[in-house]
Amino acid sequence: MDMQIFGLLVQDGLASGAVYVLLALALVMVFTVTRIVFVPQGEFVSCSVLTIAAFQQGHAPGLAVPVAAVALLACGMETAERVRQRNLAGLGARIALLGALPMAACAFAWFGVDARSPAWMQTAAAVALVTAMGPLIYRTVFRPMGNATPLVLLVAAIALHFVLVALGLYVFGPEGSRLPGFELPAGLLAVLPVAPQTLAVVMASAVLVAVFFAFFGHTLSGKALRATAVCRDGARLVGISPDHSGELALTIAAFIGAVSGVLIGPFTTIYYDSGFLLALKGFVGAIVGGLSGYVLAAGGSLVVGLLEAFSSYGASAAKEIIVFALIVPLLLWRSLADPHSQEAS
Repeated sequence: MDMQIFGLLVQDGLASGAVYVLLALALVMVFTVTRIVFVPQGEFVSCSVLTIAAFQQGHAPGLAVPVAAVALLACGMETAERVRQRNLAGLGARIALLGALPMAACAFAWFGVDARSPAWMQTAAAVALVTAMGPLIYRTVFRPMGNATPLVLLVAAIALHFVLVALGLYVFGPEGSRLPGFELPAGLLAVLPVAPQTLAVVMASAVLVAVFFAFFGHTLSGKALRATAVCRDGARLVGISPDHSGELALTIAAFIGAVSGVLIGPFTTIYYDSGFLLALKGFVGAIVGGLSGYVLAAGGSLVVGLLEAFSSYGASAAKEIIVFALIVPLLLWRSLADPHSQEAS
């Protein structure tokens, strides 16, 4: 291996690792706030890429139909719960959040975007449509489960994963799609020491990570999520609703998944079931931080990306095995490093 090949592998590893960082941060956030190991995180990636591809091919966004149907279901569930509790205060705002906003995203994707629309509009419509899935999933699937144990929530997340994979096959079909590369200024391409696609992905990921940490450190909503992650009962005592925090966490996770799809789409062909492997690699990185530390999860995800790149050069047939084999020693290391950890109640 010469230095040129080494440099190309590092670039490829950093590009993949940057996407895994985003997925790992989303997984850690959802787990700490809701105690859910969110297995379907990768489906947001697949839906984002395949929806943009549908726009580019002149097809109607099939994802809009199930999203609109689930939005109506969520509104019905919210209304029934409020009527049963005889608490109609704030129902209008909840209907707007669970119904009007997702419906607006569906209408924009269905009527406002087609193959002739600019790429940024197609991307925005796909990201908005996928982001709308986050709060709807929490409201219809996880919120009715109340204070279920993490094991029960994990089983529900696995079941949801299979439902979304089947839905993806029905909506998008078995064919895969790859997005066109990012367009950068011609003058910039001549002086770049790295591949422009790699630079675009790493820079976009770095910006999102910076916004992520700024949100948690300097906004009231971010601090509410942190408080819920530390102690759900304590957060409830000071007026922070764990259910609202859960919806916000799933919304952010869906947005991160959608953007991750936009970033990784030009590098690999995405199928309806490709998201699971991508999220699993982010999960390997998240384990480094014990599903609770953001910085360690980000570092672990970069290591996963680099390991995958170098494994594809030296042992391409076994690269997935090498990456996923990290799960066992990482779990052993975490259990030995913190032998007295217990599940949060």
